[in-house]
Amino acid sequence: MSPPVLAAVVVTVLAWASAFIAIRAVGADLSPGALALGRLLVGTVVLALLSLGRGWVAPTRQEWRLLALCGIGWFAVYNVALNAAERHLDAGTTAMLVNVGPILIAVLAGVWLREGFPRRLVTGLAVAFAGVLLIGLAGRGSGGDLLGVLLCVVAAVTYAVGVVAQKPVLRRLPPLQVTATACAIGTVCCLPWAGSLVSDLASAPAASVLGMVYLGVVPTALAFSTWAYALARTEAGRLGVTTYLVPPLVVLLSWLLLDEVPPALAVVGGVVCLAGVAVSRRRDPGRSPAPVAAARG
Repeated sequence: MSPPVLAAVVVTVLAWASAFIAIRAVGADLSPGALALGRLLVGTVVLALLSLGRGWVAPTRQEWRLLALCGIGWFAVYNVALNAAERHLDAGTTAMLVNVGPILIAVLAGVWLREGFPRRLVTGLAVAFAGVLLIGLAGRGSGGDLLGVLLCVVAAVTYAVGVVAQKPVLRRLPPLQVTATACAIGTVCCLPWAGSLVSDLASAPAASVLGMVYLGVVPTALAFSTWAYALARTEAGRLGVTTYLVPPLVVLLSWLLLDEVPPALAVVGGVVCLAGVAVSRRRDPGRSPAPVAAARG
């Protein structure tokens, strides 16, 4: 991995890890829908500026359908569900749950893209599901509730749907154009929360407003751009493994910045989830690796 690609990977992983911390920090002042709309608005503006002068490749009708599915699932529903989940769970637990996304992507690819169901995928899915159950039990035992776990699962599923929808589009359209278009579609979907955003911003402290702007500029616009840069220059499977660093980084950052430590059983469940992801990513003899995309903050 060349130094520029390695630098892009480091920026991406750190930015996505920081997103879980920022969402947790500003969630008390900005409601889930308002925060999603504000973040996507900022991200859309930045991505549009980055796209200036790069030209436009007209999508086909089928590509527009896939872009819409990506924007609705990955950007709109995912962000709202993630924001809501972090009102019920700490940042570290949320990150561990959402990081089962690569397995869900492999399942959807097996059905939708006809990539099949290798034995290791099925085994990894079972192991990761056991980890989710452990995290759910930990949440109940620590005074949390299963709603947060359910919201994380919704976030992981909609993220997976968006990624699988994006994959065929990237064969012809430029990655930056795809990301900017999907982000704009997600913004439009979140417009029903425009009134809430105006109301929340009027009463939110400056730190929370800056946190929302940070989420739009760094984890959304910058990190998606550095991810696309790295993905264009290395194998998807190899690159996807690097994002398994996100959950432990979130746990460390939430401990240092938010004074939050996940329950011990949740940490065990998170390790089991990551073990399931690792098992699913190993190749069966004679099979080529399937593309991997990891959980975005």
